Amino acid sequence: MKAIVLAGGLGTRLRPLTFAIPKPLVPVGEKPILEILVENLKSHGTEDIYLAVGYRAELIETYFQRGDRFGVNIHYSREESRLGTAGPARLARDQFGISEPVLVMNADIITNLNFRDLYQWHEEKGAAITVGIRPFRQTIPFGVVETEGDRITTIVERPAQTCQINCGIYVVNPGVLDLVPPDVQFYMPDLIEAAMKEGNPIHGYEIREKWVSIDNLGDLEEETGRMERDAPQRDEAR
Repeated sequence: MKAIVLAGGLGTRLRPLTFAIPKPLVPVGEKPILEILVENLKSHGTEDIYLAVGYRAELIETYFQRGDRFGVNIHYSREESRLGTAGPARLARDQFGISEPVLVMNADIITNLNFRDLYQWHEEKGAAITVGIRPFRQTIPFGVVETEGDRITTIVERPAQTCQINCGIYVVNPGVLDLVPPDVQFYMPDLIEAAMKEGNPIHGYEIREKWVSIDNLGDLEEETGRMERDAPQRDEAR
């Protein structure tokens, strides 16, 4: 398997940490976010990882080098201007001649997803793009009122609603990336919409394993604390 990891973002919501280092190198527990992801990709059979880098790219390249100490082949694709999330995937495909379905994912994800299962499911479904999804439950912080005209028929205090969210993990057929215009900002939702308009089958794969997106300092603090609490249990299991 091959994977393109989108590691070029500015990480503005993790400032001031990301003034000094790029977001993928911010540590969660004892390791950078991206190292945890690389290790999980490797454990499920990914041999080639293409890091789509931009902001502070030299620090990421120095840390991971060619991937020897991680047991994978690491390649680098540098964006010279902001290309969104789908743009760097096309850039990497074109630069390295990727000709098979490829995993594409954000670099700020902590997950123990079985990437091989996701990849095989994509192939079995005959999908052009498979999107990793999961249920998300959110409480509305107000009373919700239903009306008929100006007459109130129902009022429910702080109801919870569940929807499916995009987890920032995909499997993409290489030909679909032709829909990404070169040298402009183009995002994965834009690509999915364009692919659907062309009649391509797009499928959702429910992620039941652990999945955490490190979007801000609160997420980082929460996940670091969780890892520290779990560490004694891991040590005892060895």
